[in-house]
Amino acid sequence: MKPARLALLLVATLALTGLAARAADPTVKLTRLDDRVRVEIGGQLFTEYIHQGASRPYLYPVNAADGTSLVRDFPMKETPGEDHDHKHHRALMFVHSDVNKIDFWNEGTSGTKFPKGNTINDGIVETKSGAVGLLRVKNRWVAPDGKLVATDDTTIRFRGTADTRTLDYEVTIHAQPDTPLVLGDNKDGTMAIRVAQWMNAPRKEKGKDIPGAGTIITANGDRNGAAWGKRAPWCDYSAPKDGRTYGVAIFDHPQNLRHPTYWMAREYGLFAANPFGQKDFEPAAKHPPGKGDYTIPAGGTLTLRYRFYFHRGDEKTGDVAARYADYAAGR
Repeated sequence: MKPARLALLLVATLALTGLAARAADPTVKLTRLDDRVRVEIGGQLFTEYIHQGASRPYLYPVNAADGTSLVRDFPMKETPGEDHDHKHHRALMFVHSDVNKIDFWNEGTSGTKFPKGNTINDGIVETKSGAVGLLRVKNRWVAPDGKLVATDDTTIRFRGTADTRTLDYEVTIHAQPDTPLVLGDNKDGTMAIRVAQWMNAPRKEKGKDIPGAGTIITANGDRNGAAWGKRAPWCDYSAPKDGRTYGVAIFDHPQNLRHPTYWMAREYGLFAANPFGQKDFEPAAKHPPGKGDYTIPAGGTLTLRYRFYFHRGDEKTGDVAARYADYAAGR
């Protein structure tokens, strides 16, 4: 082999080796910036926790281990061909639509008739890099008139492998010392992600068949449209892209309120766990008024925990059931 060709081959081999090493590197690095916290795994961007500039903090982008984006860009960025529905669906977020009759989920005139509130970052408490990345923040839930409705302490943990990414989201909601906090019965919420448009499942819209390559499936086998409003310990959303299949699973912690949770899983890309939406998810005969409300007493708290598991393949190839068992066992 000629020396020049040998040199080129060596350079290419070293480059590929470097890429493979970075892909397999599980080290998580968190970097604080003015309006966000950047999260990298093995030197590659996983996500950013953006806490300024919107009506709630959110995580965007959210990338698979190979860098493929798994969330819709709108409304954070204009991308040709993307739908512009539900401008409040900001990638990955925790918000609810009825909190003491203040709507923290919708924006403007959309959704409920309740006044629209804001979740305001009250400080980055801690960031930690390492084998497991750690982010701890405080937030204030504020009504349009400036009244403080509630506060929360949020902890997010990040980890990765060569093929997967994992995000553990824990939020403790605090009622005000002198006022109970009622989390009202409404389908719009709560622990949510808006998946990339190429992941959408087939659906009907205004009587028309809308194609889609995605598949929604719960732990109990409810698939696509049948998964909406069903209860299960986990739900998975997967789809092929460029010859590979990517999946997003959400795990409901066994100690969560009303476990197993209800799934607000829509074929158009909204994917959420919502323990507060019984009146929409259950038949009316089983649902007396107010059944789905949950009241945190004055000065009390409610803690909810979820895991997002970003994997290769569908729910079987990605071993979603086994990974949920790990989560339920505290691993």
